[in-house]
Amino acid sequence: MELTSIGTPLAWGLTIGAVLLLLVLDFVITRRPHEVSMREAIGWSAFYIALPLAFGVWVWTAHGDQRGLEYYTGYLVEKTLSVDNLFVFMLLLAAFAVPKKLQQRVLLFGVAGALVLRAVFIALGAQLISSFSWAFLLFGLVLLATAVKMLADAIKGGEHVVEVSELRSVRLVRRFVPVTEDYRGTAMAVVENGRRALTPLALVVIAILAADIVFAVDSVPAVYGITGDPFLVFATNAFALLGLRALYFVLAGALSALVHLGFGLAAILGFIGVKLMLHWAHGLWEWVPVVPTLASLAVIVGILAVVICTSLWANRRERDREPDAVA
Repeated sequence: MELTSIGTPLAWGLTIGAVLLLLVLDFVITRRPHEVSMREAIGWSAFYIALPLAFGVWVWTAHGDQRGLEYYTGYLVEKTLSVDNLFVFMLLLAAFAVPKKLQQRVLLFGVAGALVLRAVFIALGAQLISSFSWAFLLFGLVLLATAVKMLADAIKGGEHVVEVSELRSVRLVRRFVPVTEDYRGTAMAVVENGRRALTPLALVVIAILAADIVFAVDSVPAVYGITGDPFLVFATNAFALLGLRALYFVLAGALSALVHLGFGLAAILGFIGVKLMLHWAHGLWEWVPVVPTLASLAVIVGILAVVICTSLWANRRERDREPDAVA
């Protein structure tokens, strides 16, 4: 996995410009709070899926099938990890009792913050990989540790637990700044009793940004396990995140059906972690095998297919048991 990039200054400029333009467009759309309809959510989700697919066609035709395969595999990994992120976002929005008409605004702040954090982590990761070969070993160990934690959570029941009062970011803010008891539209801060106070909207945004840091630690090493090109790493992260706001409202009801998603994510992260460690070992001992990108794609798609099938089977068994329990 050589750290060579297809990202020319023009490609970087156009891609970053397009991402910023889409973010501005999203902020304009959410400027007037409203409850998102399923039709609106599906329309934007389709757009944010078609866009990265079209971008991948350009990568494939302009830079060859190997780069195209790396891009699509990396995008699939990032999109899968973003689904798990939605679980945490869903719980945070529920814990803070965010009104439905403000939810997409909160999610957009989370996406914007995540993009900034991913860009920082991607730059640091690229510097580490180009300067120190052991960075692959470090990233591999991080992913393996995350996979073990996800597996443990899945075995316990696969439930994310978010206690607002226990969030360090929230406790720190409340220690120094007063917080209003209710939401004040899209305002983050207001003047109350002669003092400036934050609104609950500001707290939930802070909590989501804190969660974004954890997500970046997992996702950036994961995609570096697929491609060593910082440009493709940024593109896959950006496209996976941009569609997160609309995808949330499409999958809000369906996410609970993926009861085995935690097992699948643990398997994917563990696989990529082993792949990174094998790449590091191959640099020391040539006889150590490396995992081709096509094989990685096959493994990831296979894991996702198994998780979806077993989740549907488990849900069906649970429904079949309900009449017996009632009887």
